[in-house]
Amino acid sequence: MLIHPQFDPIAVQLGPLAVRWYGLMYLAGFVAFLWLGKRRAASQPWHAMSAQDVDDLLFYGVLGVILGGRLGQVLFYEPGYYLAHPLEILAVWKGGMAFHGGMLGVFVAMALWGRKAGRTFFQVTDFIAPLVPLGLMAGRIGNFINGELWGRVADPSLPWAMIFPHVDRLPRHPSPLYQAAGEGLLLFAILWLFSARQRAVGAVSGMFLVGYGSLRFAAEYFREPDHGIFGVSYVVSMGQWLSLPMVLIGFWLLLRKPSAGK
Repeated sequence: MLIHPQFDPIAVQLGPLAVRWYGLMYLAGFVAFLWLGKRRAASQPWHAMSAQDVDDLLFYGVLGVILGGRLGQVLFYEPGYYLAHPLEILAVWKGGMAFHGGMLGVFVAMALWGRKAGRTFFQVTDFIAPLVPLGLMAGRIGNFINGELWGRVADPSLPWAMIFPHVDRLPRHPSPLYQAAGEGLLLFAILWLFSARQRAVGAVSGMFLVGYGSLRFAAEYFREPDHGIFGVSYVVSMGQWLSLPMVLIGFWLLLRKPSAGK
C-alpha cells in the first residue's frame, strides 16, 4: 500500500523568505495560461486577441482567482473558522482556495476586462476556457503535495490506495491526483479540441461548465466531503451542490441559439 510522502510544503527557503510548492503550482498555471493563450491568439484569428490582450487577461484573472478563491473558501466551506480567526483570511500561502469562488472571481474580472476592451462576456470566456484546465491540474498537484483534500476510504486491494499518515492509517483514494487528471488533463484535451474551430459564441464556455461540473461531481465520490455550509454529506457534498448549476448553465449555453455577438 502506498504512503503519502509527506512533502515539505516549502520548496525553497531563502533566509526569512519561504517559497512554497502551493504557490509554485499557481505560478505554473499562470505561465501555462500565457503560453497557451498566445498560441491561441495567433492561431485563431476569429477571437481577434493580441499578445497584449493575453497579458491583460492574465493580470485580471490572477486577481479574480486569488480574491474569489479565498472568499469562496471562507464563505462556502469554513465561515465559522474564519469568523473566529479573521486574520487567517489573508494567509493564502497556507492553501485554502475554493474553485467555485475562484471561478466567480474570474467571471467578474473577465466582465470588467471585456467592458474595458469592448468585448462581450462570452467572447472573453470562450477565449480563456481552454487555457484554464492546466492551471487547475497544477493546483490539484499542489493540494497533493500539501497532503490536503484527501480521498475517502478505499479498498485496501486498490493498487494505488494511499495512507495519509497525518489523517489516519486507513487506505484512501489519492483524490487530488484524480482531479488533476480529470479536471486538468482530460478537460484540457476536450476543450482544446472542441475550440479548434469556430463555435457559436458561448459554446466553448458551455462546454467548460459541463465538463468541469460533471468531472468534479464524479470526483467528489472519491474525495472526503468538505465541511460546507450545509454540513458534511456523503450523499451530495458541498462541491457537488456547487457543480450542479455549472452543468445546467453549461447545457443551456450549448443548446441555446445565441444572438449575434452575445
